[in-house]
Amino acid sequence: MTPNMPGDMAERSTDGSAADTVAPATISGAQLLVEALKAQDVDTIFGYPGGAIMPVYDALPGSGLTHILTRHEQGAALAANGYARAVGKVGVCLATSGPGATNLVTGIGDAFMDSVPMVAITGQVTTRAMGTDAFQEVDMFGLTLPIVKHSFIIRRAEDIPRVIAEAFDIARSGRPGPVLVDLPKDVCVNKIEHPVLSIASGQKLMSAPAAQIDEAEEMMRNARKPLLYVGGGVGMAGAVDALKAFAKRAGGLPAVATLKGLGAIPTDDPDFIGMLGMHGLKAANIAVQECDLLIACGARFDDRVTGKLDTFAPHAKVVHMDIDPAEIGKLRHADISLAGHLAPTLDALDPGVLQIDDWKNHVAELKTAHAWDYDAPGDGVYAPALLHEMSKKAGEKLTISCDVGQHQMWVAQHCHFQRPEAHLSSGGFGTMGFGIPAGIGAKIGAPDDTVITVTGDGSIMMNIQELATLNRYKIPLKIVLLDNQALGMVRQWQELFFDGNYSEVDLSDNPDFAALARAFGIEAFSIEARSEVPDAIDRLLAAEGPILMHVKINPKENVWPLVPPGKSNNDMMEGV
Repeated sequence: MTPNMPGDMAERSTDGSAADTVAPATISGAQLLVEALKAQDVDTIFGYPGGAIMPVYDALPGSGLTHILTRHEQGAALAANGYARAVGKVGVCLATSGPGATNLVTGIGDAFMDSVPMVAITGQVTTRAMGTDAFQEVDMFGLTLPIVKHSFIIRRAEDIPRVIAEAFDIARSGRPGPVLVDLPKDVCVNKIEHPVLSIASGQKLMSAPAAQIDEAEEMMRNARKPLLYVGGGVGMAGAVDALKAFAKRAGGLPAVATLKGLGAIPTDDPDFIGMLGMHGLKAANIAVQECDLLIACGARFDDRVTGKLDTFAPHAKVVHMDIDPAEIGKLRHADISLAGHLAPTLDALDPGVLQIDDWKNHVAELKTAHAWDYDAPGDGVYAPALLHEMSKKAGEKLTISCDVGQHQMWVAQHCHFQRPEAHLSSGGFGTMGFGIPAGIGAKIGAPDDTVITVTGDGSIMMNIQELATLNRYKIPLKIVLLDNQALGMVRQWQELFFDGNYSEVDLSDNPDFAALARAFGIEAFSIEARSEVPDAIDRLLAAEGPILMHVKINPKENVWPLVPPGKSNNDMMEGV
């Protein structure tokens, strides 16, 4: 953190409009980068130092920015991802050139697939050495082109403020996403005089055109079985209140959600049916297949949602609203296209109270008929029941960052969420190792939340080094490790679709995870009996520091229901 530099910094304009801020008279590129980040309201960076980025690390002490040293660059990118999702700001990660930069790629790809605003800053060899295969040189600009909204290579220190302002504006505007800034070492070292810091202007929120709004309202009034299909775009757009108000104006609309859309409508809302799709709840999938109007809000008709696409919601017309016009009609024809920002579009929609009492009663009956039975046989820990009870006890301040696998689906099916920021899960990329670093970012960004990472014995090993980060900063993240001694989701698919040919899924040689966590300085304990669950949850929630609860579960337990690949959502498997 850099020493305080002479010269007064001009304040931002109070109306939020574009403005310029004057930096100190003489400043290095690295110091200018720090000031440019602060001008974008950055307070926290996740990163790992190295040769090419060292001038920036030299500028950090005393700068007022908090730097969190993760133990792997992938951890830095995923922590910035979790921070951005939990707080609603642009996440920032920092790495050196070569392997440091390439280690960010998975986290950048995850942010791209899930539309998470992020700025990734990578060190680069000097401008003279670029293109010579210099030590730790890699073309990050070209390498990341398919997984970023935009990429920059800064070749002059004078350009740093403008590029950083543009990068943040691009990352958070429209459909959010990651932006790469590649920063050669000599640009960081060079001194410039009288730089000007740019602050990007805020985006103007535009609704869909009025004519389409009128057509959508008429289609809603004519529907007898309308259904809200809520995606992750609702939370990203800050449109949760607008969605709830629209549903209320319509007299209450039955709703389903994608993995990333969970929490936009509280999961205990009477009109909420549950997650739809491959591992969606049966009542939710049945409702989708029976509806006559699908109102898609910030959703993209992903293959894990639709199953066999031409059989998805076969009786339904579609009203599709999204910030990204490219998503509308990409996979499913939209009868009405509402391209625009979700909040003003939803605010403009007012079809009146819809006459759908029979449909709402039918949906309520579906929910009752297919309600989950948490009283599973046996004395072992039943993961869905544990997660269900834990989320109820944790209350409204709960945030779960989830890894990828069977436990991820159990969390989505059985945990209670009151807001979309409370459910952090790697959706489009399915990144194993997401949970702990994303939980770190979420807890740092929202310190008053009860943040719990739910992980598996496969996923935790992907970024287990971040337990050292938890210990160093005493971050009170709570970790629930569901250990079935297997790559559970792969094992389930091999059981069902590959004739039980269990290839490379056996993890029976796992370490003692509780002992391993304690070696990192983390409080930890293990349970394996159902009778231990209530006290274990209480201990987990009461812990003041970081804690790991190691839960041994049945290796043969599967996630149900399951729509087999290539099948219609009507064809749900419910156990064998």
